[in-house]
Amino acid sequence: MSIIHVTKEFKFEMAHALTNYDGKCKYIHGHSYTLKITVTGQPNCDENNPKLGMVIDFGDLKKIINDNILERFDHSLLLSQKARLAADLKHEYQKVEIVNYQPTCENIILHFVEILKPVLPKTVSLYCLHLSETATTYAEWFAKDN
Repeated sequence: MSIIHVTKEFKFEMAHALTNYDGKCKYIHGHSYTLKITVTGQPNCDENNPKLGMVIDFGDLKKIINDNILERFDHSLLLSQKARLAADLKHEYQKVEIVNYQPTCENIILHFVEILKPVLPKTVSLYCLHLSETATTYAEWFAKDN
């Protein structure tokens, strides 16, 4: 049976600031992010299964991403725990995520990988994540490299 890669794209808004950074990104600012998730597996070959021919139902993949990434991060502010006012902001506003890393695109994608690995069905493997911060900048993670 052939291995197939299946990709779904998601869009969300999120703000962040880079603590102790020496450029404009040290200020709180937001992005319109695009997240592409690619999983790999074999199409279901059980003639009695309603998911016949699918690696994963796109609706199931959408629910996993919505429940584990988008509900938490969409329209949130992501700050390092080292940011001086992080705790105060979290107390004042509902959607402030305090993380133990510098919230760069590269580190955010690694965080998403760690969130997604344990919640994906056993029949698929995480193959690639692509996180665009702007129309011309993005980070990618590939399972084969890790």
